[in-house]
Amino acid sequence: MSNVPSTLKYTKSHEWVRVEDDGTLTIGVTDHAQEALGDIVFLELPEAGRALSAGESCAVIESVKAASDIYAPVAGEVVANNQDAIDAPESVNADAYSAWLFKLKPANAADITALMDAAAYEAEIAQA
Repeated sequence: MSNVPSTLKYTKSHEWVRVEDDGTLTIGVTDHAQEALGDIVFLELPEAGRALSAGESCAVIESVKAASDIYAPVAGEVVANNQDAIDAPESVNADAYSAWLFKLKPANAADITALMDAAAYEAEIAQA
């Protein structure tokens, strides 16, 4: 059973989103996603300053099995990416919720309310 922290928001494409005190969003891939991918060997993350639309493909995660796109959960501007995760992509397998991928300043903070809570995400992955 995947680990689904109740403090985070989730997308159907298996990104997790944490709202920080300053209003920025920290984004990564869920435990369910990293389990499905297997051993992660490469990450390509968006550069700071890049403007993203909600649902836009903005990063790539590659495992020994497959490459998958990572999508922006909401519209906004990338304010940072995690160089540590780029340098050690296996850190996502070790702890998907501490190995964040990028941070986003949302264009509209209210967009976050449209994301799934933990219960909804658990129901989503139970159907998969």
